[in-house]
Amino acid sequence: MLRKNKENNTLDYSSLNSILRTGKNIMNIGYFMAIVALVLLATFIIKEWGLLKILKEFLIVMSPIFIGFIIAWLFEPVVSYLQKNKVPRVAGCIIVYVILIGLLSLFGYLFIPSLISQVKDFVSIAPSIFDELTDFVMNIIKVFDANRLVDTVTLKASIMELVSDFGMSIVSSLPKYLLSIGKTLFSGGLNFILGLMIGFYLLFDFNKVGNLFKNVLPVTWRDNYDELIKRVNTSLRSYVQGVLIIMLLVFLTQSIGLTIAGLEAPIVFALFCAVTDIIPYFGPYIGGIPAVIVGFTISPITGICVLISILIVQALENNFYQPLIMGHTMKLHPVTIMVGLLLFQHFFGIIGMVLATPVIATIKIFVTFLDEKFNFMDRITGEE
Repeated sequence: MLRKNKENNTLDYSSLNSILRTGKNIMNIGYFMAIVALVLLATFIIKEWGLLKILKEFLIVMSPIFIGFIIAWLFEPVVSYLQKNKVPRVAGCIIVYVILIGLLSLFGYLFIPSLISQVKDFVSIAPSIFDELTDFVMNIIKVFDANRLVDTVTLKASIMELVSDFGMSIVSSLPKYLLSIGKTLFSGGLNFILGLMIGFYLLFDFNKVGNLFKNVLPVTWRDNYDELIKRVNTSLRSYVQGVLIIMLLVFLTQSIGLTIAGLEAPIVFALFCAVTDIIPYFGPYIGGIPAVIVGFTISPITGICVLISILIVQALENNFYQPLIMGHTMKLHPVTIMVGLLLFQHFFGIIGMVLATPVIATIKIFVTFLDEKFNFMDRITGEE
């Protein structure tokens, strides 16, 4: 009960404030628990209804439109800039696409023949690499056998059985894997070509797409919509453009380094390193480990040189490429990125890891923008 001050017969406001603070903290806890409950409910519904599988199939079917939209979205500022400088929009789109297709053709002319040749060479030497890897493991077992640290007889029998089963599975499954890879490459190439065509037509009227969504909104929301879209576009465009430039630099420098190191099919492994480099933190390790393993199967010196090459390229990326090109584009805490990578990998696999960072950054932009307008984070934390 509220008490009255005996001297001036007034309410004890300290007790009243204490009760109000307690009630406010309980309400904040309730808000937080409600948000957690909604997230858990959404996760349960998505899992039970199989929405992720439906979404995955939908994205596969719609991938050419998605590719076209991304291309148009990336190059729309360039076309708009040309249009402001009195270049007709149609002519600006044609100029941009001529340059884009020219660069893609030049890249294909310089690297695709070498890439195909090196893939053939790598497939032909794969059995010898497998034998070298087996001998490498056996030599390690001999070291343990000399020091009598483990039961090497049982270990050797288990490893030989595992190696034999693995080798047989590769021989029996190799045609199927090659056919699957061929289908994937053909389908991906066809989707990319369709995406280029769709992107060309979208680029003509891309500025009208945003206006179409804007006109649906109430008039009082349109200024906020423009500001929000501007923030999202600025952040994501900087991120995507930076990632593409860094991928190209990693591919070029890694190709040079692995060639000097004496690795077989250096362009193949450099391309793999560049593609996996899209994944923050984990990507460089995913891309570098196969190259190092193959390097050590050739010789210890080659393996060490490959490892040094990968470490040098990663040092260049961390100390020069990322700070100069990316800067602090996404402004995300490393822990936030890692948690997002783990969650997206669990639900969407490798594609999820690629999309995790831009999706989380977009969510952060939305939450920050809404917080600026409605101060709901202060209400939840009780700091209003």
